[in-house]
Amino acid sequence: MTSQSERSESTEAEASSTPAAPDEEIRLRAYEVYLERGEQPGRELDDWLQAERELERGVLRRAQAG
Repeated sequence: MTSQSERSESTEAEASSTPAAPDEEIRLRAYEVYLERGEQPGRELDDWLQAERELERGVLRRAQAG
């Protein structure tokens, strides 16, 4: 039988080992962000970082729900 502390440690380990979104998914979302902004160049890094954050939040939500 596992104790409460063992279960919480296991849950924390699973959450911290959640994989990052693959680069291809980030690239596609960053392009969508670029299109949503009106296709104005010069903010590629901002678009990439926004896409990365959005996808990581989605991955974490799915991991926490499952």
